[in-house]
Amino acid sequence: MAPLTPTRLAGLSGAARGGVAGLAGAGTGAVAQFLTVVLVTRGVGRETAGLFFAATALCLTVAAVLRLDAGNGLVYFVARSRPSGHRHTSGHVRAALVPVASLSLATGAAVILTTSDPALRVLAVALPAVACSGVVVSATRGFGSMRPTVLLDGVLQPVAQLLLVGAVVLAGRDSVPLLATAWALPYLPVLLLASVWLRRRLPRTPYLPGTARDLWRHTWPRSLAAGIQAVFQRLDVVIVALLAGPAEAAVYTAATRFKIVGQLAGQGLAQATQPRLVRALAEGDLPRARELYQSATLWLVLLTWPVWLGYAALAPWLLGAVFGDGYTGGAPVAFVLAATMMLATACGMADVVLTSAGHTGSSLANLVAAVATAVALDLLLIPSMGSLGAALGWAGGTAVKNLLPLWHIHRLYGLRPFGTHSLTALNPRRVT
Repeated sequence: MAPLTPTRLAGLSGAARGGVAGLAGAGTGAVAQFLTVVLVTRGVGRETAGLFFAATALCLTVAAVLRLDAGNGLVYFVARSRPSGHRHTSGHVRAALVPVASLSLATGAAVILTTSDPALRVLAVALPAVACSGVVVSATRGFGSMRPTVLLDGVLQPVAQLLLVGAVVLAGRDSVPLLATAWALPYLPVLLLASVWLRRRLPRTPYLPGTARDLWRHTWPRSLAAGIQAVFQRLDVVIVALLAGPAEAAVYTAATRFKIVGQLAGQGLAQATQPRLVRALAEGDLPRARELYQSATLWLVLLTWPVWLGYAALAPWLLGAVFGDGYTGGAPVAFVLAATMMLATACGMADVVLTSAGHTGSSLANLVAAVATAVALDLLLIPSMGSLGAALGWAGGTAVKNLLPLWHIHRLYGLRPFGTHSLTALNPRRVT
């Protein structure tokens, strides 16, 4: 095992600081999004709440598909171009944003022309901002800075959504289009502010032929994977609304709202660690990659397992107390959620490691298997079991999604989520 040199320790310390910043933003966003759901479930009827949750889930799913995973592609290329002073970064940003903006504008226009639903029309107008803001914010992380992600994606957007949606609810307006408008508006300032931050740091260099080809040759497998991932994350709410009704979709959304805690905690750590993993694996520094992976996994378990155990224990009382009496039937969903998220966090950022090593095709195949499992179980179980069937379908897909990449990185690189460096992560004298 390679020694922990001062340079390596400095890198781990930077990852730890970035992880703390990412978790701070993720925690703020999780609380704001959770409170938004509480306000909606308590302030409007279950039918309206279910329609609102299904509509916003559909918008986020489409936006994530249209992003083509260009954000993570930019993180990869911007981080790798650091030794050359980011000479070609502006060309990569342009190559990423043009297709995303074009596709989202075309899709939004098509929705407006083909539907009469006012809520869907509102979200169609917002779709370009929703899609492009994620790409621009992701690009800023390639420069090694977590500040735009924390302040814009973690604080400004969810807190503004909480305030605006809360204002609609407190005004007594039981209207899905108004709720959708309030939810969508914050994406515009996030896009504008992130663009200003990025513009100030981009070198003014000419666009080189082949830049787009290089970017999308690396990113296209992840583009498919990101679209499938988006379907996996949110389509269950839409399927529940279609097969079991909006009221059941509202119960499912409320009971699974706590899953954002684990997802955002993992996202905060992944956002801080991914650029360092890319550099370590590109340089063939497997010991450092092992340190980063095991340290992040341990912190993810320590931060989230108490939440899942507490949620499983308190769910029968908590759902009714927080969301209202009509939501106590979601307790079985909460049990399934807690057990599944504990398994997922114990696997750590296995898929991030796999993609950072360049195995985007394997990651895509894993996601296809996960989505196929989840959708098959949803279609089989939701008609008879409602929200519990959706939870079991999601659990099956989540198990496949985490265990397959874990097997891949262990077979290819001998990486395990726990080991010697798990203890290193707990010793502040070793990482400062």
